[in-house]
Amino acid sequence: MNTRTRLFRGVLTLALVITLLFLLIPIAALLLQVPVRELPALLRETAVTSALLVSLKTSLIANVLFLAIGTPAAYLMALGRFRGRPLLLTLIELPLVLPPAVAGIALLTAFGAFGLLGSTLAQFGVVLPFTQAAVVIAVTFVAAPFYLRAAIAGFSALDRNQLDAARDLGASEAVVFRRIALPLAADALRAGWAMAFARGIGEFGATLLFAGSVASLTETLPLAVYAQLDVDFNSAVAVSILLLAISGGVLLVAKLPPLWSLTPTSPPVGGW
Repeated sequence: MNTRTRLFRGVLTLALVITLLFLLIPIAALLLQVPVRELPALLRETAVTSALLVSLKTSLIANVLFLAIGTPAAYLMALGRFRGRPLLLTLIELPLVLPPAVAGIALLTAFGAFGLLGSTLAQFGVVLPFTQAAVVIAVTFVAAPFYLRAAIAGFSALDRNQLDAARDLGASEAVVFRRIALPLAADALRAGWAMAFARGIGEFGATLLFAGSVASLTETLPLAVYAQLDVDFNSAVAVSILLLAISGGVLLVAKLPPLWSLTPTSPPVGGW
């Protein structure tokens, strides 16, 4: 190894060390702020437990929504070739780059009392802002694009020959989607879901503007952190650690070994 190569590798190593230190020092400081023995008591506080329940409930509903609707939508976007596709892809990804406050204002102008759809919904007695349903909508709006983007990429990477072979063997489009495409794209879908869940559970700005912060109703864990800052800093840190643990656990799930190893060379016994 010559001097230039060693020097270049040294620069790469230094860059990696600086990056890791920059990212890990704040996390380490957060974990060291509150003694471990005090965490259980802090996390048992009513404000924390109620915010946890609201977060888990709304995130679960939001995840069911974007998984159930977003998965077939991503499949169509990945395999379809139609006019306006690049524009649709841009619109799907747009919430990724919207500032949280803008996302909240957008939801208000769409579903608020005098919004684009809100006034019509109000005539049927449906009021969304500052309700738990608003939390679900806000979480879905900011988190779903993370899942959709990964799902579209996963379905786009499928071997079209395998899908065509299944069709040639008599499989319907629904069967190809359910029995071939979903298993083959499962790991991309799982990674996208993990990113979407972590983004949704940590959503703050859009939720605050569209759903407010009402204890036991719309106050999620991130909103509880904000509320506890002026009341009990250690409690705010404890909730932050809880969010860190949830998000970290979900990201680890995305890095588990592949779920399926499927080579659909022939139909199952008994046909499709």
